[in-house]
Amino acid sequence: MPKFLSDRPTLRGFLIIGLIALAVVALNQYTALLAISMLLRIAFFLAVAFFVYLMWRERRGEIDSWSTRERIVFYGAALLIVAAIGLYFWHGLPGYEQLGFLGVVVGAGYAMFRVWRGRHSYS
Repeated sequence: MPKFLSDRPTLRGFLIIGLIALAVVALNQYTALLAISMLLRIAFFLAVAFFVYLMWRERRGEIDSWSTRERIVFYGAALLIVAAIGLYFWHGLPGYEQLGFLGVVVGAGYAMFRVWRGRHSYS
């Protein structure tokens, strides 16, 4: 039997997932699973925010040399993305709200890209 499972890693992975799901159902640990899932969402959001902060801190001297309009657009778009992601993690987005979320993130990301690209065009 060990040879059978060692030759099929996908099957072994699905069996492990099935055993974990069976243990959660058998031990009635839904609330613990929900609490862990919420903690992981918060941790992921904080990790993304920390990464964005590190990128900003590394390039803040360059951003300070931009015009006021460019800084307002860049920082406003960044805050809009952070607010949209925070709302997604906190509230969840059912139905068409997911499409609006994607539109906000893509539109704000495009605004940030256009400001950055406008400052880095060398032609």
